[in-house]
Amino acid sequence: MARGKFIVLDGPEGCGKTTQARRLHEWLQDQGKKVLLTREPGGTRLGETLRTALLDKRGPGVVPRAELFLFLADRAQHLEEVVVPALERGEWVVSDRFSTSTLAYQGIAQGLGLEAVGEMDAFARQGVEPDLTIVLDVAAEVGLDRVSLFGHQKIEERGVAFHRRVREGFLSLAAQDPRCVVIDASASESKVWGEVRRAVKERLLSERR
Repeated sequence: MARGKFIVLDGPEGCGKTTQARRLHEWLQDQGKKVLLTREPGGTRLGETLRTALLDKRGPGVVPRAELFLFLADRAQHLEEVVVPALERGEWVVSDRFSTSTLAYQGIAQGLGLEAVGEMDAFARQGVEPDLTIVLDVAAEVGLDRVSLFGHQKIEERGVAFHRRVREGFLSLAAQDPRCVVIDASASESKVWGEVRRAVKERLLSERR
């Protein structure tokens, strides 16, 4: 059985990745694929517990290095329990966030260092790489305005300067990774979806014709 494909939707706060991941999941099913939609942090019992600690304002305060370890613990569990078994079954996996987030948020914006964070992330991943990462790009101010309509999580309250560094981090990382596609997420939801669909068609579906 052929291995499935692993697609990641990523980007700064308010970029619309969750909405686009859901649309992609439904569309791929319509194309006849068996598809798993998942998210980080989350996707497992451990991951959902860690998600509360990391994102919920009612959760405990977490220092940057501890935050990094928690995200990586979530990733290691998520990959071994959910993502890798699905890929080995030939399923396609669509994930809302993955390693690019850790590098952008903790490595760059939090100042923990790309080299150190990259090595730790590689250990957590154990060789698993996305076939395609779609980075939805939006200005920090625009993204924060969007998420303010739904209530803030802890990370969203770190200030616009922090989120500008996050955005710059995503763009820098995407420029260095040929498996990354950057899409302007300031456009309408339908236009962004059209670009997401086109990227998946060109990068992953065309090779199977």
